Amino acid sequence: MSDCILVGCDLHVKTLVLTWAVDRGPIHHRTLQNDRAGRAGLIAWLRREQEACGAKRVLFAYEASGQGFCLYDQLLDAGFETYVLAPTLIAHSVKAMRTKTDNRDARALFELLRAHVLAGNALPAVWVPAVELRDDRDLVRMRVDLPFKHATTKNQIQGLLKRRELRRPAETGSGWTNAFFDWLAGLATGHIPGLGSGGQCVLRVLLKELSDLEAQLAYLDEQIRKLSREPRYAQQVEALLTIPGVGLVTAMTFLVEIGDLTRFSNRRQLASYLGLVPSSNESGEATDRKGHIHRHGPSRVRRLLCQASWTLIRSDEQFGRRYDAFVSHSPKRKMVIVVAIMRQLAIIMWRRALEGGPPANKPEAPRKKTAGSRKQPPCPAAA
Repeated sequence: MSDCILVGCDLHVKTLVLTWAVDRGPIHHRTLQNDRAGRAGLIAWLRREQEACGAKRVLFAYEASGQGFCLYDQLLDAGFETYVLAPTLIAHSVKAMRTKTDNRDARALFELLRAHVLAGNALPAVWVPAVELRDDRDLVRMRVDLPFKHATTKNQIQGLLKRRELRRPAETGSGWTNAFFDWLAGLATGHIPGLGSGGQCVLRVLLKELSDLEAQLAYLDEQIRKLSREPRYAQQVEALLTIPGVGLVTAMTFLVEIGDLTRFSNRRQLASYLGLVPSSNESGEATDRKGHIHRHGPSRVRRLLCQASWTLIRSDEQFGRRYDAFVSHSPKRKMVIVVAIMRQLAIIMWRRALEGGPPANKPEAPRKKTAGSRKQPPCPAAA
């Protein structure tokens, strides 16, 4: 009787390229279609192979991608041990990157899986969120990304005005005021001269797009407000909103992107997950060569943490003094202290969410500060 079947899969939109073996046996390759019939055939084939060789376990690994976790769900429901590996944590040699093929990629994943099973090597597997959390993420991510489309549309309007050398009247103010929108509407309808028929058509489309985006933002804000009142988020959101600079969108983005707060045992793990720890290039006698933060992890959280940190600097006296003291000493390195505040704010949010979470899910307290660690300032007072 064999112990296990190991399968490494290079997942594509149309194909599943497999490299597999039974224990330490010979390695085989196979390609299947990535559709309903192909995945059903994959599960049936794995079951036949398991029965034929009497394997106790079937282990399957593939890389995380934009295709989500549907394959993971199907294989897990079928009773197979499935791992989704993080591409950023898989080392590739220069030669491997220059001789890349689907079979080689599947073979590399297979070797990682076999080394994990037979030698006990660590497997760079990602944490897979539950289906409900994935749905919440889609909603919150859409709300976070939509302002970029809104800003792009505004820039297109400004670009149109610049190309036609149209300057806004002084009475319209300096921002996107109602008077400015009235002036733009006059240009778009031809009541105010300056644009030809083509320019008027473009401006009408851009103004309609801007109005639609604002309506979508309002709709998403309402949906996120409803989501934040769900029992799985309500107490944690309430706790996070007590931190200056943290609004509803920032709080919900933090919660849905982090997912299970208890999977981090200390603040260093959290900061590493968010990409807020320095990179390093150390070798030999060079043991203190740190660089910029590595920026791995959810970029949306870092973006909102940056915005919240600036608000915290302006609204909280303690953080404001800390920022001013650093900038007075190093005026050209403002972002260094901002990143440090981002990291501390993320830790404060994590601890505050743990304290405000549902009692049934509340974990043990995070590891206390050791005697040799640097002293951290207390959490800012509630706004």
